[in-house]
Amino acid sequence: MDLHLQLLVCFFLLTIKSIATQTTHFHTPLLLLPVTKDFKTLQYTTQLLIGTPQIPTDLVLHLSGQSLWINCAPSSSSRHLITHGSLSCLMAKSVAQTTIPATICHIHQQNPITGATNSGDLAEDIVTFHGIGSVATVDNFLFSCSPDYLLKGLANGAKGMLGLGRSKIAFQSQLVNNLDIPRKFTVCLSESDGFIISGTGISNSLSYTPLVSSMTHGGGLDQYYVNVNSIKISGRRLVLHDGGQPIGGVQISSIVPYTTMKSTIYGIFTKAYIKSAISMNMTMVAPVAPFGVCFVSQRLVPEIELVLQSELVKWRIQGRNSMVQVSDSVMCLGFLDGGLDVSDSVVLGGYQLEDHILEFNLGTGMMGFSSSLLMEGNSCSKIRALVSRPKDSL
Repeated sequence: MDLHLQLLVCFFLLTIKSIATQTTHFHTPLLLLPVTKDFKTLQYTTQLLIGTPQIPTDLVLHLSGQSLWINCAPSSSSRHLITHGSLSCLMAKSVAQTTIPATICHIHQQNPITGATNSGDLAEDIVTFHGIGSVATVDNFLFSCSPDYLLKGLANGAKGMLGLGRSKIAFQSQLVNNLDIPRKFTVCLSESDGFIISGTGISNSLSYTPLVSSMTHGGGLDQYYVNVNSIKISGRRLVLHDGGQPIGGVQISSIVPYTTMKSTIYGIFTKAYIKSAISMNMTMVAPVAPFGVCFVSQRLVPEIELVLQSELVKWRIQGRNSMVQVSDSVMCLGFLDGGLDVSDSVVLGGYQLEDHILEFNLGTGMMGFSSSLLMEGNSCSKIRALVSRPKDSL
């Protein structure tokens, strides 16, 4: 076991022992939600217990989502609709009311996978979260009720989306307000067993970069962007720009399966990657949809670096996070052509995020990120197994 993993285990053992005697409604700073990957849709899902009776509800994880929205078809005796003009309604940035006089608060809902939008009723209900050795409950959790058609395109069984954006009624914001935890959360996506931990970081071995607003790139304030100064392939910097301007804000997305690039950028990027790959004696083969560049499988591939605020802060995309194994003998570059009519020049997708620790500190406006855990012989699955181990087995 490497030193980094040993320190991580020690941290969790001490934390678990300190909260093992706590029960329902305990304000724990270590609240873990398991995250699984749906291989048909390539979406990441988690589960909450909602309403009375408590109904297990599968939700698609949306890093930039501004709220939790669900299909409210199952009845709940503890659900209450929020009135227009109330403090909760104002906090949720309600949409303009069409009825006179207005009664129920309506807020904007969007399924980013299909692009469908709707104005949903704002409601509150009991929501329960399972933590480490404890269970936490929020009695007045805010969410919006969606119609059936808004569920189209979601993973099988999912009843809505869990938004982790920076709005006042996003999932993390409500935990901060109701459970008195720090304004940070950690995400570790995985093809098997990932997780979200609220209220704390889990590693001291992270690089940090500011979270930036990308309104000029068409993004919203609720979304997470980091500034990318340049991109390197095998150490060589690309002459890369979008319409004469630097790339700038790159969105971090759990909804987009693979990193997408505007066509003009994708062309330059893939040309440079192919050149570097050929210099490493990689053999190109016919592309396999949806990918545009494929090779005969081999272990060593060009390294991609996103240079952030300085040459000292780089996000390295290596091996498993750059290449997708599509058959026993063929692997494809996991970056897609997003077309010309896109609001963001580059969107960093879920596949490139997998098995990296991502710490979103909303208090400082910084994002911490690890190198690939796989390169260290570690993974999100291994960390989740350690965190979730019953206290009696420790």
